[in-house]
Amino acid sequence: MDEPFSALDVLTSETLRTDLIDLWVEGRLPIQSVLMVTHNIEEAVLMCDRILVFSSNPGRVAAEIKVDLPHPRNRLDPAFRQLVDNIYARMTQRAEIKIPVAEGIQGTGVGMVLKHVSSNVLSGLIETLAAPPYHGHADLPVLASQLQLEADDIFQLGEALQLFRFAQLSEGDLMLTEAGRRFANLETDARKRLFAEHLMLYVPVMGLIRRVLDERPSHTAPAARFRNELEDYMSEDDADETLKTVVSWARYAELFAYDEQSETFSLENPN
Repeated sequence: MDEPFSALDVLTSETLRTDLIDLWVEGRLPIQSVLMVTHNIEEAVLMCDRILVFSSNPGRVAAEIKVDLPHPRNRLDPAFRQLVDNIYARMTQRAEIKIPVAEGIQGTGVGMVLKHVSSNVLSGLIETLAAPPYHGHADLPVLASQLQLEADDIFQLGEALQLFRFAQLSEGDLMLTEAGRRFANLETDARKRLFAEHLMLYVPVMGLIRRVLDERPSHTAPAARFRNELEDYMSEDDADETLKTVVSWARYAELFAYDEQSETFSLENPN
């Protein structure tokens, strides 16, 4: 069962989960096991007797968790909540990374794959974290529930904030750094300047593109020049996703411009 309830409305998915669990517990399914893929951690704890957590790049089994809670399970049961928190903490461990600057290695330096996350969404998340009731420190399960996000989505947002050094992921929590707290209190133009500063400091491909544009007399460069270099470290699809992310973030930060028709990067104000 590959994400069987993900495309359904809340009421229908909850009803079907209950029906499936009832059939399983009552022994009315003529099978010995059910394998289910889900990105919803609460759904896994609610339904499964055994949970496998996979890592990414490369995809491997990172943890195996036995769920001994009797059916029917109560989402508000402290033991249920503790298990959900523990799984979030295990998954957070993959994100507790130091971003190196070495080039030539997939996942580091210019070879770092960037997943597209809207700068507006990141700004909104920072504001949410800074405001009550979180005051800069949120439990990921609680935050994901409030924002109605799946585990993968909240991790992707958290990892983007961590890349910018606006937040830190640790043991199932997302905590604003001093820079993140400062960002939350700035006006729009000042936010853009801080965002641009952190882009140049912590996202190597941004520095590469800006350096090439600065050095060329025309202050322009075709996207193919950077796509080809990215493909030395990653797949074509990842290179396209990375460039899409670069364009989105650079526009918000006003670091450089990108023309979709000619697929060309340029400096709007080279002086």
